Amino acid sequence: QVQLVESGGGLVQAGGSLRLSCATSERTFSGYAAGWFRQARGKEREFVAAISGRGDNTNYADSVSGRFLISRDNAESTVYLQMNSLRPEDTGVYFCALYWSPFGVAPPSTASGAYAHWGQGTQVTVSS
Repeated sequence: QVQLVESGGGLVQAGGSLRLSCATSERTFSGYAAGWFRQARGKEREFVAAISGRGDNTNYADSVSGRFLISRDNAESTVYLQMNSLRPEDTGVYFCALYWSPFGVAPPSTASGAYAHWGQGTQVTVSS
């Protein structure tokens, strides 16, 4: 069972920044594509960003492109989400997720159904 632990959420004013982290003890971490999703209250979970196992391919939702940056440190088995220029509509619970993709030849998936392992989520609240 792959366990993921997110951290870094909190309350921030609009225009501010936060950096989320997602750590795992999974030894084959570089064989997993990683993604961040978020869910606002009363809404469906939505894709935010994804990164391939080697970190050489990324995908972003249009709503965060140019403001958020996904990265990973395979030596530390951690994936990050740097969030800048935050807006109230970025408020929600942010989840990190992994799926096995050892060859990483395709862009990382934006579909939540592709991801087999999920963290418990961390709350991000952006005040106006």
